[in-house]
Amino acid sequence: MRTASMTTFSTSTPSILLQNLKMNSSEQPGPWLNSSTLLPVKSSSLGMSCFTMTFGAISNLTALGILAKSRVRFRRPSKSPFLLLTVALLLADLAGHVIPGAFALYLHTDQINQMKAVKPTKVFCQIFGASMVFFGLCPLLLGFAMAVERCVAITWPFFHAAMVTLGHVWRVVLLLSSLAFVLAVLPLFEVGTYTTQFPGTWCFLPIHGPRSTADTNLALAFSCLGLTALTFSLLCNILSGLALLQARKKSHNVNTKSAARCTRRASSTSSTFSRSLNVEMMVQLAVITVVSCVCWSPFLIHILVMQFKQRTSTQEKDGFILLGLRMASWNQILDPWVYILLRKAVLIRVCCATVTENRSFADSHRQAFMLQ
Repeated sequence: MRTASMTTFSTSTPSILLQNLKMNSSEQPGPWLNSSTLLPVKSSSLGMSCFTMTFGAISNLTALGILAKSRVRFRRPSKSPFLLLTVALLLADLAGHVIPGAFALYLHTDQINQMKAVKPTKVFCQIFGASMVFFGLCPLLLGFAMAVERCVAITWPFFHAAMVTLGHVWRVVLLLSSLAFVLAVLPLFEVGTYTTQFPGTWCFLPIHGPRSTADTNLALAFSCLGLTALTFSLLCNILSGLALLQARKKSHNVNTKSAARCTRRASSTSSTFSRSLNVEMMVQLAVITVVSCVCWSPFLIHILVMQFKQRTSTQEKDGFILLGLRMASWNQILDPWVYILLRKAVLIRVCCATVTENRSFADSHRQAFMLQ
């Protein structure tokens, strides 16, 4: 769930919950529904939810457009797999904004119009919960695949050039998407359940209260898969960064020698372009990994911890899970901006502007010193 336009999840809730609220007997009730009083509905929250969902969708579309324009730079066979995985990630983020976001807006609007907590039907909650799990896991798994692909390309370039093709990457994308899809649809086949979560604007696997063994196993699988993907992404990026630093050090030592200068100059343009592109991709991937860890870790760790706690109370208003959900929702908004802002052209402009500003400051400081 890196995702599911969780940007639209609102914390606004009805002021008074009717005691005789009718619920679908076939759906397990959310634990918060037995509360007698809830916070008043804020219609302004709906406007903010619409804004964040629209902003996230536009951001992902903008990043996709930038990648489409820069595809010429990725025509080299060794760079194309990374481009394909990046496009898949941005498409998953975009769909995660639009599809689950529409479900959340529907629940939010229904609550505001009726001024009471309306229990969604079982079918609606099952589909909503499945989309949350699917679009949450997909970006995390795709980010892990991107980290592994770059690690192999940098540490074993000859193996990567010979074995990693676009066809293999397509199969990896389908495999990871299928894994997330299978986990998401299991409750649709009576293996586990999806329930309405506090404050009634989203559906997910049971987190609090009595849970079945299947519910616990599915929640553990979701959190463990997400945390494993983040951990291995971080490790792969560290290995790739160390390999790039080592290669840069060796290249610097070689360039200091005067032998075979003509031969080296002939291939300097191609090697410099390749190294700069590797560095650009690694910077983007490293920032994506850091953003994912910061945004997703609280939500995933909290779900994992809650599975080992015995909660018998049917009243549970978990403010921390809502905070973690909001943090996770920002991951899909920040991902496209990594590609928008951390491009080579933007970085060069920033560096040039910084150097110019430092030089002007040094010149002014020198002139002031001379006048004294």
